[in-house]
This record gives sequence, C-alpha cells and structure tokens, in this order.
Amino acid sequence: MKKHLLMLAIASSCMIAGQASAMTKDEYNVAKEKIEADYKVSKAKCDAMKDNAKDVCEKEAKGTEKVAKAELEQAYKPSKSHAKKVAEEKVDAMYEVAKEKCDDQSGDAKSACMKQAKADEAKGKADIKAMKM
Repeated sequence: MKKHLLMLAIASSCMIAGQASAMTKDEYNVAKEKIEADYKVSKAKCDAMKDNAKDVCEKEAKGTEKVAKAELEQAYKPSKSHAKKVAEEKVDAMYEVAKEKCDDQSGDAKSACMKQAKADEAKGKADIKAMKM
C-alpha cells in the first residue's frame, strides 16, 4: 500500500511540475513586453553617453534584448533549434560589443582587438556547430 501511495505521489508531482514549466501565451506576451520595455530603458540610459561609449552601450542593450527574446522562445517552445538560436544570439551579441569596443583603439592595438574579436566569434560558432542538435 505504501509503495502505491509513493508511486502515486511521485506521478502527481511530476504532472504538476510539467504543468508549472509550461508557459501560457499570456505569460509569453507579458515576458516579451517586459523584454521590450527593458530594452527601451537600457537604450535611454545610453542617450546620456557620448561617442563610442554610447555606441558600445547601444550594442550591449540590443544584444541583451536579442538574447532575452531567444531565451524566451526557448522557454515558451523548447526545441533544439531554439536552443541553438540562444547560443547564436549570445555569440553575435558578444562579437558586436567586442567590435564596438575595438573602435576606441587605433593602429596595431585596434587590429589586434579586432583579430581577437573575430577569433572569439569563430570559436563560438564552432562550439555551436559541435553541439549535438
């Protein structure tokens, strides 16, 4: 009898956990609106900056938004393609910010910075390709 009750308790908790992780369309829409609002706030903070610092800030804000949207899609409809998209957005965001930061430099330092940014991007893309998707 105890064994049956234990199995029943485990089965019902698994069903509840499965339902708790599923995101409804309304929750998805609210989360998407929050991401967009967070982006607008982040972008507004960039407006107070000047020159390349402003550009870097904007790239970071846009990258964060794209990654958050990709993660939201993965949470809403989990799939291998959405997981891959999350990884791709992270690599792209990192590369865009790194490129923008390199603009602060000049000459050999800028060249080395760009080379490192491209190498990091290539490594990220290779890691994504190597993922079992």
